[in-house]
Amino acid sequence: MLQAKVCSKCHLLDSWELREWAWQSERMTETFWGLVAAAADEHPTRVVAVDDYGRSLTSSLLRDEAESVAAGLLQLGIGPGSIVSWQLPTTLESLVMLAACARLGVVQNPIIPMLRHAEVGHIAGQIGTDLLVIPDHWRGFDHAAMARDLGIRSWSAEYEAPVTASTALRLPSGDVSQLPAPPISDNECRWIYFSSGTTAAPKGVRHTDTSAIASGASLSERLGFSPDDVYPIAWPFTHIGGIAMLVTSLNTGVRLVLFDVFDPATTADRMATHGPTMLGSAVPFFRAFLDAEHRADGHLLSKVRGCVGGGAPIPGEVNQELVDTFGVAGVVGAYGLTEFPNCTCEWFDGPHVGRDVGPAGPGVDARVIDGELQLRGTQCFLGYVDESLNAAAFTDDGWFRTGDLAEIGPDDRIRIVGRLKDVVIRNAENISATEVEEAVLFHGSVADVAVIGLPDSRTGERVCAAIVLTPGSTIDVPTLAAHCIELGLAKYKCPEQVVIIESIERNPMGKIQKDKVRDAVLRAIQTREG
Repeated sequence: MLQAKVCSKCHLLDSWELREWAWQSERMTETFWGLVAAAADEHPTRVVAVDDYGRSLTSSLLRDEAESVAAGLLQLGIGPGSIVSWQLPTTLESLVMLAACARLGVVQNPIIPMLRHAEVGHIAGQIGTDLLVIPDHWRGFDHAAMARDLGIRSWSAEYEAPVTASTALRLPSGDVSQLPAPPISDNECRWIYFSSGTTAAPKGVRHTDTSAIASGASLSERLGFSPDDVYPIAWPFTHIGGIAMLVTSLNTGVRLVLFDVFDPATTADRMATHGPTMLGSAVPFFRAFLDAEHRADGHLLSKVRGCVGGGAPIPGEVNQELVDTFGVAGVVGAYGLTEFPNCTCEWFDGPHVGRDVGPAGPGVDARVIDGELQLRGTQCFLGYVDESLNAAAFTDDGWFRTGDLAEIGPDDRIRIVGRLKDVVIRNAENISATEVEEAVLFHGSVADVAVIGLPDSRTGERVCAAIVLTPGSTIDVPTLAAHCIELGLAKYKCPEQVVIIESIERNPMGKIQKDKVRDAVLRAIQTREG
């Protein structure tokens, strides 16, 4: 049974003991390549993934192609322990590249394709990249020129030429007979992901095969994926969520459908041809799915059984529209960080779907101290590339400090209420911006919102809601305050200023870019006053 220990400063969930399940005991002690090879042996013809160009990978083909690419890397002078950065779009090449690096035993560093000179230079310089695998050009950007400018050794192929179902993988290849034995250790650093900070330089996060495989545990156990499921992905596969979804696919049989470009006007229709059963994961994607379904009079995405969200709260009206349109229970909440991926997830039949992120997942302990969610468990990273950051990231007794404000209810479910650093300090009281955003989002006139603090001579800071209105709507401070209070928000937390803006800028994973929101708010205020 779950045992909870409570004190005045700490709500501790200690020894989260879920049922023993075969997947965890069998898979958590092997290497990632062992997982790929086992899936190929057990289900050789099962389709792991297809992409938007009609190409597909079965479990056995993923293994075989990965070995060929690993041999190609070997011929380029890359071997076990080398550091390989790769910046590829969300196509089959990303899955194969990930598996190839695991086969060869290199330390791999997937990089989100939208990053440019400053970020890629910072990353490669910090980790000492031996080889950067990139497109020559993609979406109008010259990646090969960037590598030359930065002085990074690279291998590239053309990614802007037309692709068909018969197009070969655009990756190096070689003689598999020359490959060394696969790695056998699952506790060494094999993965380096860089966190997507909004203002500071990205931080390098070191993972083992064990922690990478564990990133799929909550999704596999809570969402009930099976070989009958189809999950489309239009976000960067080089995000740590990519490895989590590949692990989930290899273990449950869910088919991944990869899209390298997301176009709100057309991508949902192309996804529909694959019969998706699960949709995710942020507001722009859900809005596109809904619009496409409405255009088709409710006959496009007929097999959808669930929606999964992460990265940012889903507006109440969007959540309800998903319920009404697809008959789902709501957007199931999941939570994780680059340092501790996918550590919680709801069930589809849970209470109040979408209002929390469920209990801690398999192998995870969670506690709240002084308002901050702290974690320990199998998914936890080894530490940062910059070791000077580690002391502040962990408590003296070894728990990871998430930096997120949270509450753990009597039913053991975790509710994320904000960021330690994303607060408005009003009259010396800390107000969580996320908590206010969640309340504001449930107003029918609000399409999107970001809450920031603005300087105030009387209170230090005032709560400002930057709002994108639904078509034809208006809203004012008294109306919004009454709405928030009705939902249970304390009066002192309610927005004192409303600024209407055209859009809320987010990163590819749906996180609000507060610095850009602040700039938009200040421009709107200056325009109004000037």
